[in-house]
Amino acid sequence: MASRLNPYLSFGGDARQAMEFYRDVFGGTLALNTYGEFGRAGAAEAERIMHGILETPNGFTLMGADTPPEMEYTPGNNFAVSLSGDDDAELRRYWEKLSVGGSVAVPLEKQMWGDMFGMCTDQFGIPWMVNISEPRG
Repeated sequence: MASRLNPYLSFGGDARQAMEFYRDVFGGTLALNTYGEFGRAGAAEAERIMHGILETPNGFTLMGADTPPEMEYTPGNNFAVSLSGDDDAELRRYWEKLSVGGSVAVPLEKQMWGDMFGMCTDQFGIPWMVNISEPRG
């Protein structure tokens, strides 16, 4: 898979409705995963969206999720730029350069869904998410 760059939106509990709305606007295929599917089955946020991805016939990709309870949801500052793919070396290079002079919120490390993932804010205040897919199967 080639690396891709796309917006990642954060929501305060209505990610499912928002992502379904964007699917109705742009068309395409929507995949939604809940927090319950990834280890928080009994938690209050179990039915909220941990990760959603909309891929449209025009080549648009939009990702989004409900903000986890341990993070602050701030309307107006509820976006990040997502870099994802399976080229480990390329994505790590981007991560290293983006995080210099900025701040790291989530270190680039293996996550419960099996991929390497990190979140940082660059020196200009832009939030970034980097996900390096592990081979499946």
